[in-house]
Amino acid sequence: MEDENPKKRNIRPTEKSNLPVITLFVLVLLVLAMLYVGYEYISDDATNSEELTSAAADTTEEKPVTSDMTDDEEEEEAVVAVEERPKASEKKEEEKKEETKKEEPKKLEDPKVIASKIGGREITRTVKSGETFSSLASKYNLTTETLKSLNPSISELKAGDKLKIRVKAVHTVGPGDILKVVSGKYDVSKEAIMKANGKSKDMASRGEELVIPFPTRR
Repeated sequence: MEDENPKKRNIRPTEKSNLPVITLFVLVLLVLAMLYVGYEYISDDATNSEELTSAAADTTEEKPVTSDMTDDEEEEEAVVAVEERPKASEKKEEEKKEETKKEEPKKLEDPKVIASKIGGREITRTVKSGETFSSLASKYNLTTETLKSLNPSISELKAGDKLKIRVKAVHTVGPGDILKVVSGKYDVSKEAIMKANGKSKDMASRGEELVIPFPTRR
């Protein structure tokens, strides 16, 4: 009689295999490798794009600036520029005008202003033959320029001209007035009084009017 629970025959022993674990590890490595390669590729593309952008910008900056004007407009501007330049003849005329202005003599001062600066008294004298501005100015102790300024209407002296002259005073000779006394009174040298009055001797008549020049040249 056979056993009710017969023994199992040819039972294959169970073996634990590591193959699935290894396969999973390899797959993970492959995925990581692919991710790394993809990242490198993306990084290279980004770098190349930046280089291309910078190169394009540099190229744009180096382009020469071109004028939008046409040839006709440029010609018109050139013609206008030439027309705006003053002509050589106009320049010469302007230079001549400036030179003429410089050469114009200065206007003489008003004789009244000069007379007030000099002071004293004004007399009128008739010019004699041979007399000049220089000789008359020296006679009355004035400068030639002062005498000419007092008579701006007279350019050249002629016999008979009426000349305005400034003197310190006109003294009427009284009793006992000799030239020495008169010179002390006006603080002017006797010689200057004799010269101004055309005297060769130290003499004066009673009632005579003596011209008293300035003590210093004016």
